[in-house]
Amino acid sequence: MDITGILSLLGGLALFLYGMQMMSNGLEAAAGNKMKKILEKLTANRVLGIAVGAGITAVIQSSSATTVMVVGFVNSGMMRLEQAVWIIMGANIGTTITGQLIALDVGAIAPLFAFLGVAMVVFLKNPKIHHFGMIIAGLGILFIGMDMMSSAMMPLRDSEAFVSLMTKFSNPLLGILAGAVFTALIQSSSASVGILQALATSGAINFSSAVYVLFGQNIGTCITAVLASIGTSRNAKRTTIIHLTFNIIGTVVFTTVCVLFPLANVIENLTPGNPAAQIANMHTLFNIVTTLLLAPFGIYLAKFARRILPEKKGEADEAMHLEYIHYMENDRQIGNSSMAINGIRKELTRMAQMVQENVNLSFRAVKEEEPEYLQEVSQREEYIDFLNKEISKYISTVIVKETNEADSRLISAYFQTSSNLERIGDHAMNLCEYSKMLKEKGIDLSKTARGEIDAMHEMSMQAMKLLDCIGHPTKEKYDNIVEMEQEFDDMTEIYREHQMERLRTGKCSDEGCVIYSEMLTDFERIGDHLLNIGEEMAESSNKLEVA
Repeated sequence: MDITGILSLLGGLALFLYGMQMMSNGLEAAAGNKMKKILEKLTANRVLGIAVGAGITAVIQSSSATTVMVVGFVNSGMMRLEQAVWIIMGANIGTTITGQLIALDVGAIAPLFAFLGVAMVVFLKNPKIHHFGMIIAGLGILFIGMDMMSSAMMPLRDSEAFVSLMTKFSNPLLGILAGAVFTALIQSSSASVGILQALATSGAINFSSAVYVLFGQNIGTCITAVLASIGTSRNAKRTTIIHLTFNIIGTVVFTTVCVLFPLANVIENLTPGNPAAQIANMHTLFNIVTTLLLAPFGIYLAKFARRILPEKKGEADEAMHLEYIHYMENDRQIGNSSMAINGIRKELTRMAQMVQENVNLSFRAVKEEEPEYLQEVSQREEYIDFLNKEISKYISTVIVKETNEADSRLISAYFQTSSNLERIGDHAMNLCEYSKMLKEKGIDLSKTARGEIDAMHEMSMQAMKLLDCIGHPTKEKYDNIVEMEQEFDDMTEIYREHQMERLRTGKCSDEGCVIYSEMLTDFERIGDHLLNIGEEMAESSNKLEVA
């Protein structure tokens, strides 16, 4: 191959990979959030799990992206390991759609796809249309790159050295190793399968050798999930073990079948003269059959992953969980009501501590101009949201069975308290995000404004101490909350007047003024929600029995 051929090959590869990325980005932008919500709400039903995993991966065209999402959900505690098994199986089926698209002989009209897609992005203003334009343009560019690669690799058929190298891939172990390493390097089985299809179409590799490379590519694609699991919980790491185990078992089964039986010849005869379709069909067959074989043993895959990475002390603390609330099998048992109330109260106290930590860290982020705190605050905010959702869900099951009026009123107060704590957490998150905005826009707060933020920080932390009224409500604590909420309002009003004076005298920029005004609003709302909590606790204080 001369220098022109090498440049054509590199250019085709660049267009192919860029087209695939455009398609993936466009598809994820158009439907990614919906896909994540579907995954979040998934039940443990294995058929539904496999179907959803396949559907989502077919839409976003990346099993790696789906698996990484699953790793994230398992890490956060929103999905159990057993649920992840079915999603991973489905993702392996869904990823084969890319190969089937490449196998379609639409190279002649690929430039038309590219033109239409680019025209939608350039000439139309609707952001949603831009997403679909990226999908269409990406598809066209992908096929153009595919044709360029196939044409550039045609001369390789006559290269004895290259043919000799490709022939070695007829050795199953070498073929599998080559496929796994190459896919691990580019971190996309869809892309590596497409490149293998281009090689086969140009005649540089025969189908009987390509199948082993294809099997190895299924193992190599696991590297993305492995990298995503670094620094996550042990359960998230077990998810990657399941993914890897699935593909290794499939590779062992299909390699054994191909060595002992002429499976490659059977697939080849289905679409003679079309190597791209042959590879796509084998890829699809591999993942569907492996899923059918392992679906009955999904629970055992999860157990196997736990055997590889056994539980260790404190593991439950790594994921989001309810620590004090436990669903009871017999909800009619004497004493269940008091145990439920005690569990809710302790869980709310734990939630309040997280809220207090976020309020403190958010003010520090603004004062110290450290947006790096944002990640920690964001992670804790997710935990707060999780607790609010789970506590509210539990309360809704308890309150309908509660016959004691006093306890019913107390449980209702806890329900409102959980919601108000979650809202305080939201305002803390807003405050922390302002630190990032200030740094990105290069806004320096005046010395006076910084002093006011110090005062707001101190006031907020004093107010957070009053959240212990959740566990020990008294009239004195309620009076303190009422008094402090008034101080929140007074302080906000005074600081707004100071802000307007700075604006009139040119000591405050327009952008800085807007951000500071939003900070004052969040500060004031923290006081409002604290007052709501105090009122709820005060109304039910005479009914509370501390366990």
